[in-house]
Amino acid sequence: MEKTQWIKILVIALLSAITLFIPFDAFGVTVNAVEQRVIAMFVLAALCWIFEPFPVWATSMLIIVMMIFTISDKAPAAFIFDGSGAKFGNLLSYKALMATFADPTIMLFLGGFFLAAAATKYQLDFNLARILLKPFGNNPKYVLLGLMMITALFSMFMSNTATAAMMLAILAPVLALFDKEDKGRIAFALAIPIGANIGGMGTPIGTPPNAIVVKALSEMHVPISFAKWMFFAVPYMLIMIFVAWFVLIKLFPIAKKSMALKIENRFLKTPSAFVVYITFAGTVLLWMTSDLTGLNSNAIAMIPMAIFAVTRVISKHDLNKMSWDVLWLVAGGFALGLGIQKTGLAEHVLAAVPFSSWSALAVMVGAGLIAIFMSTFMSNTASASLLTPIIAALAVSMGAGLDTLGGVQGILIAIAFSCSLAMSLPISTPPNALAYSTGFVQTKDMAKMGVIVGIVGIIIASGMVVVLGGAGFFDKSKPEAALVAPAVTKAAVKESIKDLAAPTPLIQRIPAQDPNRNDSLLDTTKVKTVPAVKVPVSTP
Repeated sequence: MEKTQWIKILVIALLSAITLFIPFDAFGVTVNAVEQRVIAMFVLAALCWIFEPFPVWATSMLIIVMMIFTISDKAPAAFIFDGSGAKFGNLLSYKALMATFADPTIMLFLGGFFLAAAATKYQLDFNLARILLKPFGNNPKYVLLGLMMITALFSMFMSNTATAAMMLAILAPVLALFDKEDKGRIAFALAIPIGANIGGMGTPIGTPPNAIVVKALSEMHVPISFAKWMFFAVPYMLIMIFVAWFVLIKLFPIAKKSMALKIENRFLKTPSAFVVYITFAGTVLLWMTSDLTGLNSNAIAMIPMAIFAVTRVISKHDLNKMSWDVLWLVAGGFALGLGIQKTGLAEHVLAAVPFSSWSALAVMVGAGLIAIFMSTFMSNTASASLLTPIIAALAVSMGAGLDTLGGVQGILIAIAFSCSLAMSLPISTPPNALAYSTGFVQTKDMAKMGVIVGIVGIIIASGMVVVLGGAGFFDKSKPEAALVAPAVTKAAVKESIKDLAAPTPLIQRIPAQDPNRNDSLLDTTKVKTVPAVKVPVSTP
């Protein structure tokens, strides 16, 4: 490692260690030694995810190992017993910590891994793009809208990074045709990451924050189905696409009068290709009709895994190319959320803050702004991993005070959307980095567009949640302990979240063709594009 990395590690370790000696009692927050260790690990994870002194997945591994040996029931005796010789009552089960590697929600995204890998391998993505772009004609403004909508559609079920790389591959020859003075090429280059980021909001598997919230709601006994999520998320996604399109053509007017996109691929007609087409369509259909069939989305995700394995659509070679390190990253988020909730840390922190004096809308907007700010400078998966357990506990503790927003479901959905709205810098998301690497986009262009889309997105998301919450769309039933009055007391909060488990951060799917590509880590030095185009990427 370089000298700067060692300096980062030493500073992060020092700051995390200092946390162990902060007298939180002086600030009105009563925590025991186990909870204070969780705080130190929270600080450690946050700093490592922000500054990345080593790979982000390595941070997750470190956190899990540290939690097993410091706050679990199998930790050394020095960490299990307090000063009086009594065993701490809020130690975590070591089995629960290890089980974070095999959470059912991981299977949901692993199924997505298989679908995306098969679609890429058998050119389903390129062929769909060829067909879906035809109706938008040759007018650059409408071609721009078509590109955004198709990118968003793919991002609902595929990796945002893979989708952005694929669409830039389609777009690369066209971008080269723009005159240097034509701002339209900026609009086209920005359209791809914006479409990919917004499109991920459309399904629970489209982007990690969505899956984190779905997992949290499931553990809180107010689950939201795949179809119900799409019922409100797809209209929101479409509105945001039109908003972003309008802003793009106003900020970066297109001088070019006509253009054509040529995609030469044709649908393959091999038996394996038909297996991919049918399985892909069938899986998506089952996800969308899960309310009618009663099937679990996690279970449905196992179908393509089994079919592609036995039919050899996905080979051992394809399997090895998948980014398994991403799942290790996910497990660290599981464990961190588990520690925050199950040790009692969340209840003690929330009991010390007078949330009873805050309006529900103020809490939601404030949390949304924090989510956007954090996700602008770090992975939205890491941001969601850190924020969701705390906001979930806060939402439950506010009880009926959140009914106007649809209860716990409403506020957590708004947080998920807020994390995905952070797209102001090249480092904010991998699709942004890919667009920046084309050389047609400057940071100031991306920042201008990202800030406008982010602010408008929070306003529209807040309005949507208020309207749907008032109409009774969201499930306002709560865990048996969540039926508390808005006034928060220590005892009430403790009772309110006793059954609240940690939400699970999930990762987007990675095409099998590129083992280095992942959607939660911005390791742009290793990002590769799909065939037929060079999209060189370097860390901005």
